[in-house]
Formats: sequence, C-alpha cells, structure tokens
Amino acid sequence: MLLSERFLALAQQQLDCFEGEEGIARLVLYVARGQDGTEPGLEMVHQWPDSATPLPPVETDPALRAPAAERRWYPLREGNLLLGALRAECSSAATWTRGLDRRLEACAGALAYNLSLDLERSRLSHQLQLQREQLDLVVHQLRNPLAALRTYAQLLLRRLEPESQHRPLVENLLDEQGRLDRYITAIDGIGRESRLLEAQGSSALLLPPMLPSRQKQSLRSLLAPLADRAAATATLQGRSWSSPQPWPDWSDVERPGEDGVVAEIIANLLENAFRYSPSGAPLGLHLSNQGDQRGICIWDGGPAIHPSEREQIFEQGVRGERSRERSGSGLGLALARQLAEDRGGELRLLCNPQTLSPELPVEGNAFLLTLPAEAPATPA
Repeated sequence: MLLSERFLALAQQQLDCFEGEEGIARLVLYVARGQDGTEPGLEMVHQWPDSATPLPPVETDPALRAPAAERRWYPLREGNLLLGALRAECSSAATWTRGLDRRLEACAGALAYNLSLDLERSRLSHQLQLQREQLDLVVHQLRNPLAALRTYAQLLLRRLEPESQHRPLVENLLDEQGRLDRYITAIDGIGRESRLLEAQGSSALLLPPMLPSRQKQSLRSLLAPLADRAAATATLQGRSWSSPQPWPDWSDVERPGEDGVVAEIIANLLENAFRYSPSGAPLGLHLSNQGDQRGICIWDGGPAIHPSEREQIFEQGVRGERSRERSGSGLGLALARQLAEDRGGELRLLCNPQTLSPELPVEGNAFLLTLPAEAPATPA
C-alpha cells in the first residue's frame, strides 16, 4: 500500500510521543491491506522504538494470535471499515492504567482519521492520473482533425480569387480554427503545475483562462472576433445584428494583457443574449464614451427584465424568471461582474438601450461594461 511521506511522518510523531512513558515496551502501527487474489491482512508500517528489522504481517506471526495480558490492540476504523490497528505492549499487565488506555485510544483515533484522509488522497490522485491520461489522449486526437481542417481551408483560400465574396467566410474559418487550437492548448494545460493562472478564482469560464502576459492588446482585437461570431449566429437564427460602424478610435488603443478578461465578460453577455432573448429579437454590440470611462454594451430588443430581478441576476446561482425554462447555471453574470470589478470597471443593466444612443431601441436590455480610460497598473 502506498502511503504518503506526510502520513508516515505523522505516524512516527504520534508513536514517538510515548517515549519516556514508563512500562511501554513496544508500539506497532499496522495498516490493513487487501488486493485482488490475496487474503486481507495487517501490514506493519511503523514501530516504536524504531528498529532496523521490520516485523512480519500479523497473520504470519502465530504468537500474536494468542491473547496476552501485556498486549492490547486498538483498531483504526472509519465507520464499519477497518483501516488498520495499533498494537501496544507493556512490560507487565499491571502497567495498564485508564490514563494510558485513553492516550492510546486517542492516538489510534488520530491515526485512523489521518489514514482515512491519506487513503482518499491516494484514491483521488490515482483517479486524476487516469483522467489526465484520458485528457491527453483526447487532446492528441483533436489536434489532427483540426490541423486537417486548417490545411483544407488554406487550400480553398488559395483557389479563391482575391475579389471573391467567399474569402471572408474562409478567413473566418481559419480564425475559428486558430481559436479552437488555443482552447485545446488551454485545456491541455489544466492541472499542470507550470501553468499558473493570473486570476485565483475557480469559476467556470467560456474562454481559456488568461495567463500572465506582458503583451498589450486593443479592445477591438479582443471584441472583433466575438462580434463576427455573433453576426454569423444571428444570421442563422434569422435575427438582426448590429456591430460598431465604425469602431471608435479608443478601441484601437493598446491596453495591458490583463484586460484580456474583457473578452470573457463579453462572451458571457453574448451567450446570455442569444439564449434568453426572444426568438427574432434584434441584438448588437455598442461602444461609447462614458466620461472618463469606456463603455461596451451588449443589447437586445426583447422585453425588459423585471425590475425586481435587475440586481438579483448578478448574484451567483440566481436566474431570472424567463431563464428558468432553459438550461443554465446562473454563474455567467456573477462572474462577468466580478471580472469587471477586478479591472477597476463596472457591469450594470440598463432597460432603455436608447439612453446610450438614439439608434438603439427604446425598450430592451442593455448590459453595459464600463472600464477606466487608463487601465489600472498591474501589481508588481
């Protein structure tokens, strides 16, 4: 049985605490073992005083099968499951006192609790290793067809004339293939110690988590691919989609790499807009100046969210009345607001999109993300 060094150190410490206890001759810690095809038994993992000669398993020592007044056994149990045993031997039967008995019972209880945790850790570690191997296999198998798709798209692009109206479609296919490849790379890094996440949160993301980066990027470079994807989705659903025309100059200003979370926020807002707004309702992305703030808005022309729900929907696990009929976790808006606040911004709901621009509908829902014009400094 594979036990951790941490548990073995704890076992040694527990048994060494009895050093100087008058009358105790030996303490031995056994762990239950049992594998397919073998009889269960108790195998020694530590003894006090420490000896270079390991003791044999209990079932191979006939002397231990006979009762002895100088020997007592303290089982290590988790419920009805026997995990092991603590064997205590004294110089004479008269050595046993109620106080010593209680100490040994407490020692056995502490060892049982920590042994249970150690066995669970070992089981989960083995399970994670198997899952890691399966994930590695899936990632490996996904890369091949993705590489083939890219090759076919590149070949198709070469056959199209420069002025062909189909070139943007193929170019978008190549962009999406590159994005999928980055997603797979991010998945491949899950659980690897060398990939330290910039954010410490554990909430599920729609996009790959951002790693620490000094590379700057503009808001337009983050948002344009999402807008293109939303336009294609709206076309398939028979909806009207509106993108910024033209993109404002401030959207091309480079910002710190940490502002990459803006893409995650907008991805969450777009997913909600397409999922929960009525079929046929128009949607769009709108950019505006909000004083010393930069405003990024995802709006829809459906019925306004009820006033009693307009703040509650930003709470984790809370979903609006209309969204309860469809699948969802109630985490997207809570995560989006938290990410916005982490970057010194704000995410709020407006139920009159036209307050942002006269070209937007009067009634609907506008989720407005505001960011400081000057991005906050990255902590050293």
